[in-house]
Amino acid sequence: MSDNLTPETVLRVTGIDCAECARSIERSVARLEGVQACSLSFETGRLHVYGRAAPEQVIARVQALGYDAAPEASSARAPSHPLSFVRFLFSRRNSVPAVLGAVLIAPGVLFDELLPLVGVTSLLPDWAVSAFSLAALAVAGWPVLRSAWRALRLSRQIGINALMSIAAVGAIVIGAHTEAGLVMVLFAIGEALESYTMQRAREAIRSLMELAPQEATVLRPCIDCKSHLGQDGYIGGPCPFCGLEEQRAPVSDLKVGEMLVIRPGERIAMDGRVISGASSVNQAPITGESAPVEKTVGDKVFAGSVNGAGALMVEITHLAADNTISRMIRLVEEAQEQRAPTQRLVDRFAQRYTPTVVALAALVAVVPPALFGAPFLSPDAHTQGWLYRALELLVIACPCALVISTPVALVSAIASGARNGVLFKGSAYLEALGRVRVIAFDKTGTLTAGNPSVVRVRSTRCTTHGEAPCEPCDDLLALATAVERRSEHPLARAVVIQAEQNGVSDKYRPAESVTAIAGRGVAGVVNGQHVLIGSHALFEQTVPHDVHCEEAHIAARNGQTPLLVGADGTYLGYIAVADTVRSNSRSALAELKQAGVERLVMLTGDNLAVARQIAEVAGITHVHADLLPEDKVQAVRALRQQFGAVAMVGDGINDTPALAAADVGISIGGGTAQAIETADITLMANDLSKLPFALRLSRAALRTIHVNIGLSVGAKLVFFALALAGLGTMWMAVLADVGVSLLVTLNGLRLLGFSPRTP
Repeated sequence: MSDNLTPETVLRVTGIDCAECARSIERSVARLEGVQACSLSFETGRLHVYGRAAPEQVIARVQALGYDAAPEASSARAPSHPLSFVRFLFSRRNSVPAVLGAVLIAPGVLFDELLPLVGVTSLLPDWAVSAFSLAALAVAGWPVLRSAWRALRLSRQIGINALMSIAAVGAIVIGAHTEAGLVMVLFAIGEALESYTMQRAREAIRSLMELAPQEATVLRPCIDCKSHLGQDGYIGGPCPFCGLEEQRAPVSDLKVGEMLVIRPGERIAMDGRVISGASSVNQAPITGESAPVEKTVGDKVFAGSVNGAGALMVEITHLAADNTISRMIRLVEEAQEQRAPTQRLVDRFAQRYTPTVVALAALVAVVPPALFGAPFLSPDAHTQGWLYRALELLVIACPCALVISTPVALVSAIASGARNGVLFKGSAYLEALGRVRVIAFDKTGTLTAGNPSVVRVRSTRCTTHGEAPCEPCDDLLALATAVERRSEHPLARAVVIQAEQNGVSDKYRPAESVTAIAGRGVAGVVNGQHVLIGSHALFEQTVPHDVHCEEAHIAARNGQTPLLVGADGTYLGYIAVADTVRSNSRSALAELKQAGVERLVMLTGDNLAVARQIAEVAGITHVHADLLPEDKVQAVRALRQQFGAVAMVGDGINDTPALAAADVGISIGGGTAQAIETADITLMANDLSKLPFALRLSRAALRTIHVNIGLSVGAKLVFFALALAGLGTMWMAVLADVGVSLLVTLNGLRLLGFSPRTP
């Protein structure tokens, strides 16, 4: 698929039972005039069509293949409640014939297959048994035969449906009427089973839509107020006398900037920012955090989270279609559409495997009778002819279990991650994380809380030797604040907060021409002065600072970060800032070590003394300090060369090059938008607590995929051998395929229940 093409049409396709159906639709739609390219994900049912073809034309082609489609915007967004498999069969037009066929084939199975095994003579005449079996074949097989013909005519493809149709017709030719009907019934039920299980996996993430309420209490003006009409010239519209009042409104009608009233215990309907009030909020459905989070003025809240004991006034920051839950669902669906390496390998193998088996079946039917005089048809009731064995191979060739073995596990794992606060942006990253043996971490805001505070201000004109605030030190703090208020770095926020506490934050106008010096500092113009704030290493190259050089070194050795300040080339003093390790960083890193991660590494732009102190508290033994963003990239590449696959965890703008360079980039929820956009995996919680869960989930997914592939291929090999030896039957082969499909599906769906370990 070309990344330069713009999607013209996105449709939701329903009724697809397997990945083979999806490929058939892809090929057929791609043949339409005006279609440059298209892709259909069996995992999500979304069809992307690139080119000038009209949506109506694409929908007509999909419907001609026996499926249905609707534009993305008009398709149902709300999840349906899960149905039992039996109810699911009766709810789908294509599955009802399979149920009816199962009823019609029952006499044939009983009187033609089971009773003879125990020596009981059939109570029905042979013609009656054959009639029931042929009726079952006609009812259950008609949708399969029709689909095979449409795929051949519109897609130029001989697929699974064609194989089963050929096998059924061949069975009729040799008089195996019951087997022909039973094969088709079992195959149709197996296809419905695949569709049912994939629907359950899809709805696992879309069920998050139910978390956000459909209505909210919003503050709006009284409209056409009957109590005040005619008063002071008021003739209608917003009432100037009543002011704002509480109203219940659908979330779809709410607008950015409106105010919501969130009562104690109420579920929050929209993403927003707290304007007044304080409360603890349960964010577990969104971030996976087990404990409620304290929220006060200025804090963000997410749609779907549950308010605690306090009342909140919240300003809406995102529309309903763009809130956190909606974005999560879109990201997860896009991730499910990206095939992982193992899945692509299985798909390619399945495409070559089916025609190969068809050719092998033809050779099995022809070569032994032609060269060795073996019977082409069955000479007696106890011997299988080679035509029958060839038909068995066609049935065995159905790759349903193999094709579904990978996607059902990946979709389930991605959905489970999203429901527990981990967003995988693609199946490839889910796989890649499972193979990681080295993880590198940024320090500030990742291992540490990212909420550092000012512990010392020391001006060159200080009158108290830094023991107490003085006018020169406050002036230094105010000057630095004028520049730092333009920065998003946690250290900059610490400076601004301290200036606000000292009452000097507005002494200077905000700086102009502010420029970030990546990984080293920031510069700006304040009242005509060129102010520079940065690290000790930066000032060693630019501004002499001998007066405080030793003090800065001592602060660094004590685990503090000295921010040196200069103006117009003159050193003015320093501000020492200290950060603390997140409360759960050490336990998270300990879990990663227990999980077998070979090396945990810190990559930071901070000085070595501070880095080592933080590393010791967090439990990291390998530290690379004083790194610029490009140095972090080189460090990631060196780790990959030495150890193999590397994951990088960060939260800041200066981490984005390293996140992109790593095999897996991981951002945390409180990080910058650039880091979250660049990363391959996002931890919704603002800490590392979900990282061990993400690693265990990815490894569990890999194990599940390998087991599923082994079961699928192993079952094929066993029945190949039985067929060639004349010991199998067609209905046993298809029953085995359906059985293995059920096993691998249930094994994959187990990942939906994969959850973080409880302390």
